[in-house]
Amino acid sequence: MRVIKMVDIRAVHHVSLLVSDTGRALEFYRDLLGLEVDGSRPDMDYPGAWLRVGSAQIHLLELPDVLRGTERPEHGGRDRHFAMLVDDLDAAAAAAVTGGGEIAHPPMEIPGHGKFAIYIQGGIHHGLWQR
Repeated sequence: MRVIKMVDIRAVHHVSLLVSDTGRALEFYRDLLGLEVDGSRPDMDYPGAWLRVGSAQIHLLELPDVLRGTERPEHGGRDRHFAMLVDDLDAAAAAAVTGGGEIAHPPMEIPGHGKFAIYIQGGIHHGLWQR
């Protein structure tokens, strides 16, 4: 297989985990594992928390029932995914489409955090972040 490098991935930005109870999840990740809560999480329309793991993060996303089968949540960013840090978000999103991916959330600015986009490749949600 011939590999054509189209994007420089710099690091894993974050991994998102679905939880049914943010408080209980924090008891594990913060209190037991000692991870620090990142207070810069913007106000979102669902409960959750961001935790620091070195230069990366774990995003806890609260849903009423984590074990509800294979049904996908209505909001694409509120799903199991990981995000990669890139230098050029627009080029990375274009490369994802060229590679057969589908843009689920177009590039969007989050003040104080950078830009992000979500694409789906092989049924898996992938996040792209540019600081």
